[in-house]
Amino acid sequence: MPTLNEAFSTLSVKRRYEVWFLRLGLSDSSGAWWFRYLLTNPGRSGCSIPARISPVQVWATWFPTVGKPQTFIQDFSLSAFELTGKGQSPFHFRARDNAIDEDSCRGNLSVDGHTITWNLRYRSTFRVTLSSKGWIGFSRTPHSDALFYGEITLDGKRFIGDPLGFGVQGHNCGYRHRNRWTWAHAYFPRPDKPATTFEALTYEMPFGLVFRKAVLWHHKQPHEFRPIREECNDRQKMLWDFSASARDGWNVKAAIDGGGSSVHRLPYVKTNCSGTFEVTNNSLASASLLITDNDGVEERLETANGAVLEMVG
Repeated sequence: MPTLNEAFSTLSVKRRYEVWFLRLGLSDSSGAWWFRYLLTNPGRSGCSIPARISPVQVWATWFPTVGKPQTFIQDFSLSAFELTGKGQSPFHFRARDNAIDEDSCRGNLSVDGHTITWNLRYRSTFRVTLSSKGWIGFSRTPHSDALFYGEITLDGKRFIGDPLGFGVQGHNCGYRHRNRWTWAHAYFPRPDKPATTFEALTYEMPFGLVFRKAVLWHHKQPHEFRPIREECNDRQKMLWDFSASARDGWNVKAAIDGGGSSVHRLPYVKTNCSGTFEVTNNSLASASLLITDNDGVEERLETANGAVLEMVG
């Protein structure tokens, strides 16, 4: 059975990005971590303009509850890189002391005088493919309701727990990045009950079309919502409010708030090497969800910082 982490790219492909990422909110509510294992244009060794960009990068971003986010990015050459073949399982991505596989990851970065290390394992009960457009690209979630175990260090400060935190592990790939997208994932811990997760994605498509989809994992059952009816999509204030209905009769009203001091803006490189574009991410977003089941019973779920909201365009 496919794991959703299996590589799509080969090392000969000249124009493509593929990324495996994690969003981990710490159990003690002190912050969140965002890790990215990125492959870009391996067949042309990354990009040479507008600046030299290596084909392999590992990113670590710390989102503290108090203070500004910090990002650390380290480049690696293909000579220091290993990737399982296209569609092969079990999957692994390795760049020296940095690696991610089906249910664990590790890192060891030295960037601008800072040292960041991590050694994590994770487990989950739900996975989903949000979007799949063949060679054009896809958005997969191999671990939607992930619990993370292990240790992270930042300049000697240790983050350790059992579990350490919760969140999502995703896998995206594409010939190019979309010009405009909005994506959110929210994790709702529920005492004495399985956690609920909610993930939503919209992006522009050719001929003026827009892809819209949301997936709820609740009481160990999935519910797929289409279309999404947006009431607010404010990229300046990082607010996303919408409602949606499912074929099984369930309805949701979602409010994602990614504003505040944890908003983080980073340049991503275009796969045609023509330049960069800005991605805005808040991995300490708040979320409110009003769920109405097919019997009309309502349930409200809220999290103060257990969500991530990302906007582009």
